[in-house]
Amino acid sequence: MATARLRVLIADDHAPTREDVEKALTADERFEVCALVADAAGAVQAAIREQPDVCLLDVRMPGGGLAAAWEISSRLPTVKIVMLTVSDDDADLFGALRARASGYLLKSMDLRQLPDRLADVCSGGAAMPGALVARLVEQFRGREPRWRQVLSGQVSDSRLTSREWEVLELLVQGLSTAEMAGRLVLSPSAVRVHIAAIVRKLGVADRDEAVALFRRRSGT
Repeated sequence: MATARLRVLIADDHAPTREDVEKALTADERFEVCALVADAAGAVQAAIREQPDVCLLDVRMPGGGLAAAWEISSRLPTVKIVMLTVSDDDADLFGALRARASGYLLKSMDLRQLPDRLADVCSGGAAMPGALVARLVEQFRGREPRWRQVLSGQVSDSRLTSREWEVLELLVQGLSTAEMAGRLVLSPSAVRVHIAAIVRKLGVADRDEAVALFRRRSGT
């Protein structure tokens, strides 16, 4: 009895990339491509309609691949999600993992390896280049990164939560509320709530003073 093929949805706004990925997968008898779409909204709609085994999503496609991943994983929790992207940025990588992606692959990879990577994901594994795995290990090696400790004596009534540290880090990078919401897969109002908590706990007047305090304490 033949084994059913694994059905893959491909979402990428770059048509040549979609075609190359489709060729790599359809050349392998384990897979069939059930949908080709160009944006996040199309990815969500096609996932609900087709019920694929795997959604292969571009991070930077219109509408946002991370937003699509979050929506698909919420609606279809058994579907595996793998990001395929040019971005090796930590914020995109960690955002994908928070959105419940099971893999994060770079478009620079040899696409002949893609079928095996997706097969591993469907078997319960994860797909990620070794260099990105090393960065994950470094990120989570300690309970609290060293740069967070510079404000430890400034917190007035309770420690900042992990999410508040993330928001503070993005504030220091100069991101707007809307940009932080996109990075963290949160609503702008939720980001503003976190900023208000940071300001209160650090005993400063506003977000600008919070950033200035961090820079003074960290020497940056």
